[in-house]
Amino acid sequence: MKGPQFLIYINPVVKTLKDMGGAGVTSEVIDSVIEKLKIPESEVEQTIPSGQSRVKNRIQWARMYLTKAGYIDSKVRGTWKLTDKGLGSNLSEKDVMELYKTVQASFSVKNSTVKKTSPENKIMEEEYSTEEEEHSYNLLSVIQSLSPDGFERICKRLLTECGFQNVQVTGKSGDNGIDGIGLLEINDLVSFKVLFQCKRYKESVGPGQVRDFRGAMQGRADKGIILTTGRFTKEARNEAIRDGVPPIELVDGEKLVDLFEKFELGLKPKTVYDIDSAFFEEFK
Repeated sequence: MKGPQFLIYINPVVKTLKDMGGAGVTSEVIDSVIEKLKIPESEVEQTIPSGQSRVKNRIQWARMYLTKAGYIDSKVRGTWKLTDKGLGSNLSEKDVMELYKTVQASFSVKNSTVKKTSPENKIMEEEYSTEEEEHSYNLLSVIQSLSPDGFERICKRLLTECGFQNVQVTGKSGDNGIDGIGLLEINDLVSFKVLFQCKRYKESVGPGQVRDFRGAMQGRADKGIILTTGRFTKEARNEAIRDGVPPIELVDGEKLVDLFEKFELGLKPKTVYDIDSAFFEEFK
């Protein structure tokens, strides 16, 4: 397809959302698009200067253009939802190009850098980020800059905010990767002992690390959690929920940011107002 590289993700995003019943959370939609297109892990690992996956960045571009064109409703933060227009759409390659040209003409794209990747076909490659996404990258960078000990302690604080009790950081050499322990009370009679592991990574966590952690927690706890500032490969996610073995909960960088925002850990909320043009119409 001619035009910017992100246009190849327009239809996969729409198709994925339709398959998900019309809506999905950001991380699940992006992962589903990557899986649907069978994009290899090595390609997903390639990053842009901000540190974000190039593939994921392009999928975000596709979402933004679909939103501007009225196919996706982004009113609910962190959720991609097809509008009636999106649900009823069946975009041809020509339709995608028309969508791109229409949106491109309607506004000036901010926070982007444009490079020509090939003089022959003049395909443009763009890096896109909204103010909200830049905030997420900045927060994640701050967390990644913490010392290993500091990351373990801040994970303890986060788990406490999530409702865990008696959370202790126990990480030490020879402990097979177990960094801490806590208690999750389900009700007055039932509680679970939970072990957690903290990985202050920029790269991905693979299935071998999930298996190693499961082996270390065997016979010591009912549940395990791995928290990382990086991401989990598809194989790691499959390993975490493999049949016949205790499941492992996975918290990646995106989920960490969501949780820090939910509990306002190290964050100061601010209010931003959009002008309601319709309100002023009767006064003109």
